[in-house]
Amino acid sequence: MTTLQSRVEIKPTKPWAPTFKDLLPDFATFVITFVAAYATVGFTPLKGKLGFSIMVIIYAIIFSALLALIRQDGKAAINSVTTVLIYIAGLFVILPLASILYEIVKRGIGGLSFGIFTTDMAITASDAPISEGGLLHALVGTLYIVAIATLLSVPIGVLTALYLTEVKGRGAGIVRFFVQAMSGVPSIVAGLFIYAVWMIALGNSYSAAAGAMALTILMIPTVARTSEEVLKLIPNDLREAGVALGGTQWRTVAMIVIPAARSGLITAVILGIARVAGETAPLLLTMGGADALNLNPLDGNSSALPFYIWKNFTLGTEFAIQRAWSGILVLMILVLIFFTFARLVGSRKGSSK
Repeated sequence: MTTLQSRVEIKPTKPWAPTFKDLLPDFATFVITFVAAYATVGFTPLKGKLGFSIMVIIYAIIFSALLALIRQDGKAAINSVTTVLIYIAGLFVILPLASILYEIVKRGIGGLSFGIFTTDMAITASDAPISEGGLLHALVGTLYIVAIATLLSVPIGVLTALYLTEVKGRGAGIVRFFVQAMSGVPSIVAGLFIYAVWMIALGNSYSAAAGAMALTILMIPTVARTSEEVLKLIPNDLREAGVALGGTQWRTVAMIVIPAARSGLITAVILGIARVAGETAPLLLTMGGADALNLNPLDGNSSALPFYIWKNFTLGTEFAIQRAWSGILVLMILVLIFFTFARLVGSRKGSSK
């Protein structure tokens, strides 16, 4: 004998989820804040966007505190005021960044076309119409110097961080001091150093490799310091577990510590690339600049997007300035591509064995 049992689908309730009735006072407070700020600007000597923004901040603090006080108590009001101040601080960070991005896109989008990625400026003057010439030579030069600087600086920076966090030898204090000191080295000093040693003393010519070496000096401290902080976050229990299983120190570091810190180490590389991708001063002394495409990074004058942007801005003509803004937009997109690719690699899960 079988018994038929009806299955009743029970949907879990979420008592913590706010309803429209719960959000209505907050929405009313939001509207009242802007209405009061607009009325204050309209009927008082306080005028302009700055005055309106100041009054919005003041009224938001006052009204949110009153609403929390009516709903709960004084502690809730203080918490509400703190929350509003945190949101305001966040806006002060986001709004300038959004304004910069908007300005770059607005001014640079007009000069973007497929042709600028396939031609250089070898037979085109900078004040020629924007439809003529391109920035292929600068784009290739940027890829060269970023790739070479990354290949040189990442191993040195990561190994330095491993020495400071894992080995902790007698020279750790001195190494940390020099890493911190190198963080404050002006970019022009790095360029002068490569110019004096690599080009004057050793007799080498302008090249993308020389520019990459100057950027390497600037990139190493960023990668080393960030990697050190990331490795410090790895629990010591993982290291002790590796040693307890019979692994040597280098094997534990290579197979446990570094994989555990992979995402953070990739972030360190991204920060290093962002640190040097827009540097212009070292390139002026080491790359020489060129309007034609140079596929040999080891010899001959080369260009890069920062150099291309600087040159066109200094000319000051309408089309040259448009080229400079387009170069800025391309450089920003290139850094975004590097960042996205690195994050995808860092978040990819290893295959399980």
